Amino acid sequence: MSKNFLIAVGVGLACVAILVGGIFFMQRGAHVTVSGQILKVRTVALSDSASLVVLDFRVTNPADYEFLTRKVTAIFEDAAGNRTDGVTAAELEAQHIFQGIPVLGEKYNPTLIENDAVPPRGTLDRMVAARFEMPEAQLLGRYRFVIRITEKNRGEAFEISEKK
Repeated sequence: MSKNFLIAVGVGLACVAILVGGIFFMQRGAHVTVSGQILKVRTVALSDSASLVVLDFRVTNPADYEFLTRKVTAIFEDAAGNRTDGVTAAELEAQHIFQGIPVLGEKYNPTLIENDAVPPRGTLDRMVAARFEMPEAQLLGRYRFVIRITEKNRGEAFEISEKK
């Protein structure tokens, strides 16, 4: 093969590599996802066999598109990896819970509810309150809590886990 042909092939491959890299760079914010962290966990016994947990958390949307929520679920996970979904309270119920159970303290953030929007490249502080049919001592002996947020348009679920 001639030297000129090899140079032309090399330049062509370099141009294709630059083009592909540019496409990937331009699409870096196109994937809808959320991440976050649980900031505060509060528990209270409702009875001998039922408890309430309030999870304050921060959610971040690194994409270039708005993230709309469909469903938010609080999950209890024990040391064996068994998971139990809690019964999530709506915003109005959460307000009544904080009024009726002063030991929980102040309600710092609004509840993350259906159709809540996390703006593109934005961060929100939210909370979720959930009832679990288990004693408070079992909640306190947890491995971790997990918040599962389901996206409205595609139905993808994303999880935020408690770091202990």
